[in-house]
Amino acid sequence: MLSVAVIGAGAVGAATALMLAREGHRVTLIEPGEPGGEQAASYGNACWISPESVVPMSLPGVWRKVPGWLADPLGPLTIRWRHLPALAPWLIRFLRAGASPERVERTARALRALLHDAVERHEALAAAASVPELVVRRGHLYVWRDRDAFEAEGFAWALRRDAGVRWLELSAEELHQREPALSRDFGFAVLVEDGAHVTDPGAYVAALASAAIARGAIHRRTRATGFDIRGGRLQAVLTAEGRIAADRAVIAAGAHARPLAAAVGDRVPLESERGYHIVIEAPEASVRTPIMVGEAKAPLTPTAHGLRVAGQVELASLEAEPDWRRAEVLLSLARRVLPDLPAEIDPGRVRRWMGHRPSIADGLPVIGPASGCADVVHAFGHGHVGLAASAKTAALVADLVLGRPPVIDPAPYDAARFR
Repeated sequence: MLSVAVIGAGAVGAATALMLAREGHRVTLIEPGEPGGEQAASYGNACWISPESVVPMSLPGVWRKVPGWLADPLGPLTIRWRHLPALAPWLIRFLRAGASPERVERTARALRALLHDAVERHEALAAAASVPELVVRRGHLYVWRDRDAFEAEGFAWALRRDAGVRWLELSAEELHQREPALSRDFGFAVLVEDGAHVTDPGAYVAALASAAIARGAIHRRTRATGFDIRGGRLQAVLTAEGRIAADRAVIAAGAHARPLAAAVGDRVPLESERGYHIVIEAPEASVRTPIMVGEAKAPLTPTAHGLRVAGQVELASLEAEPDWRRAEVLLSLARRVLPDLPAEIDPGRVRRWMGHRPSIADGLPVIGPASGCADVVHAFGHGHVGLAASAKTAALVADLVLGRPPVIDPAPYDAARFR
């Protein structure tokens, strides 16, 4: 039996804690906030469990868009000017990652390994946490104004096809039979039937953590600050409230993981992709199936609390204040997509959120033993696929912590790629 400290109680950390606790190990979950709370990226994501999310953000030719990102503070992806000097090294790596189709294809294959069985794994986790109802298989709809707009994204959909993703094409009539509230401006869609979503991501992560605690895990409400390593072996995790003795540690601290990784020998290009969402409570119009609006790259998802509209990528520092105009952009989008939503919605029915997606410049998470101490395992940097990939990541991390053959090859995610 090992003593394992899991740093971070987002989707990755909570799933890892549950898997290790189920196998009888002594788990300490180090998280200053409430698991499933609003401080975590996994609370505010788009709710999607998407085997099709194998397309990285950086694609060939994306460098041409950088001037537009700088010029439009309310575009789907923007960079705050005053943060550009600090972000420049990350941005250069990001652009290089998409410099050729071959690089992007390698990234897509590595993402597919984490995602191809995500729905089944999350169903099993939800059942283990006694919340099977929170994971719903209803597929994902991607909608465009016409087929030409879909074909303009041909490279991305070819990546998905090559990764084994299958979909059905829907005509305008078929689309509006499925989604009668949808604007008639949308005339073409594809349905990824294997997709699923979580109706309440915060409750789901909280349930995973609670299930781990029910199996003996301990939640320490403090912040990890470093490690006590002697002779190459971990002795303890250092925290704001003292030492926590541990045989192994897992860094699952999301956007806050960089200094912890550096403390065990790994400098990683990790930055915050600040994301926003709104939730319209009791909406006058909604969708039946989670929908991605192709041109806007914004998903609309029916949840337990109302219609969630997510999206927006804002590159800035962890400390920068939110730009709540970006939430208004999402509300305007919802009105365009669902014309029956009223022009004026009671502000008390519209909840806003901003959080920090942990994004690695090359589009892949960092998973694997730390360079400076193999007793510490990295598990962070999942960007837009944190919720979806958390189940497979947790299985891989458990294998690495326990020294058994890994469920998938960990090499593509090793921090050594940045040396």
